[in-house]
Amino acid sequence: MSGFLAALAISFGVIFVAELGDKSQLMALTFATRYKTVPVLIGITVATAVVHLVSVAVGYGLGTALPTGWISLVAAVAFFAFGAWTLRGDSLTDAERDKASQPTTRSAIVAVGVAFFLAELGDKTMLATITLATQHGWFGTWLGSTIGMVAADALAIVAGRMLGKRLPERTIKYGAAILFVVFGVWLLVEALRELL
Repeated sequence: MSGFLAALAISFGVIFVAELGDKSQLMALTFATRYKTVPVLIGITVATAVVHLVSVAVGYGLGTALPTGWISLVAAVAFFAFGAWTLRGDSLTDAERDKASQPTTRSAIVAVGVAFFLAELGDKTMLATITLATQHGWFGTWLGSTIGMVAADALAIVAGRMLGKRLPERTIKYGAAILFVVFGVWLLVEALRELL
């Protein structure tokens, strides 16, 4: 598999899993109850593309400046932390829930885009994208992470509308945490091989 395709596939998988049960998914579901699906997805896509472009730039810059063994070690620790963060769970605050449910005179795309942009700053998907960009090509990481997040949010909208407002959060939470730990172990082994 070429470097681009590997970065695309890995980033898509990691971010898709990271987004499951995240507050952004809850926001997507909330916005979809107020607006049509397509404008909500456009707003999510634009916000995600911008946030992940910044994330990839930061991660790629770190990747070229630091030795790869240490980057892998830090990335492994980060993925263990993402696994713990996923187990802890994520929920909307009252302010975020109110913002998502308030009527707005601006277009749905702008409202959703701004809300998602602000919600994603410093979120685990942004940090995971930075981490992935230290290891893989920037374009494949950016494209894969953006598509992965939009796909997970679209899944939440569709599943939420089909299944009601209750998703099997516990199963999703544990599955995502396990995948983060697996990626963490893989990166730890890679780091130890390089550093020892």
